[in-house]
Amino acid sequence: MQNTGTLIVKTSVILIFALLLFAPFLFQDVRSLEVAARICIFIVLVASFDLLIGYTGIVSFAHTMFFGFGAYGAAILLKTMGPGWTPVILGALAGVGVSLVFAIAIGLLSLRVKAIFFAMITLAAASVVLVLASQLSQITGGEDGIIYKAPDLFKPATKLLTDADGKVVRLWGVRLNGKLAAYYFVFFCALALFLVMLRFVGSPFGTVLKAIRENEARAEAIGYRVVAYRTAVFCLSATIASLAGTVYAVWLKYTGPDTALSFAIMIDILLMVVIGGMGTMWGAVIGAVLMILAQYYLRDLMGAASEAMTGIPLLPELLAPDRWLFWLGIIFILLVYFFPKGIAGTAMAWGEKA
Repeated sequence: MQNTGTLIVKTSVILIFALLLFAPFLFQDVRSLEVAARICIFIVLVASFDLLIGYTGIVSFAHTMFFGFGAYGAAILLKTMGPGWTPVILGALAGVGVSLVFAIAIGLLSLRVKAIFFAMITLAAASVVLVLASQLSQITGGEDGIIYKAPDLFKPATKLLTDADGKVVRLWGVRLNGKLAAYYFVFFCALALFLVMLRFVGSPFGTVLKAIRENEARAEAIGYRVVAYRTAVFCLSATIASLAGTVYAVWLKYTGPDTALSFAIMIDILLMVVIGGMGTMWGAVIGAVLMILAQYYLRDLMGAASEAMTGIPLLPELLAPDRWLFWLGIIFILLVYFFPKGIAGTAMAWGEKA
């Protein structure tokens, strides 16, 4: 029987996915749809990273590298071959293939070393790929990145349903056009990848990963090939991240170092894992939602609060929108202090004690 904390967390996650499912109809401005799509992508990214750090105890800084492989694979082929599903599929396969080659090479060569040395190796690999993406301008577009067209289905002018007069049908005030199709492409791809990861961690394979995290020597002693399992989960994580990169590239119609390979993305993923809770897929959803909402809307909230505090000494200056990163840091510190295992992890632990 599930404890109260676990039930609350799972219910919250189901509610989040329900809101994301109906996001185009609930929040009809362009910015909100962009935020919802970004949340979907980062749920997958954070959950796939949690497979490493939360379930297996592997600290890697190369996650954005795999994300970038998937994004650039689709971007380069869409730019070269033109809009269509063939370049998307081939780009996804190419991104996954390159990611697997790197993951296997790094895994077999490095997973035997201590955690800090492995982390440094992955950081070096990610840095090299970032530099190459910035310098190989003939292939990657360099610092300017690549702009391309998505498949025709996702063009805003595409009419999914039309009435007798040939006008696009509206559902609850929302035009059923290519933009809506693009969002649901992102949503259902993210949901499918998340469910795949959820199935993996609930299988015997996931149980072995947890055993390796808790006591690697004991897992080795009872017959599990630790390096093989760690390499396998590293490859799985890389594959999921690469596919997420391809989906994001199709949505964004632009791929560059800042959107696919930036170390700032890696920092965001780490923060989301810590906020949500390591070692639980549910925490990845909660962490991604809270962090992205803060990044997009905290500045606006602070601006409104600053205006409301006009006339009160010091407070309007402290709440100035330009100081949103300062307050984001304060919020993060408070979350770590009051939820040491992350929001989901602490709630689940609380439920077990209750």
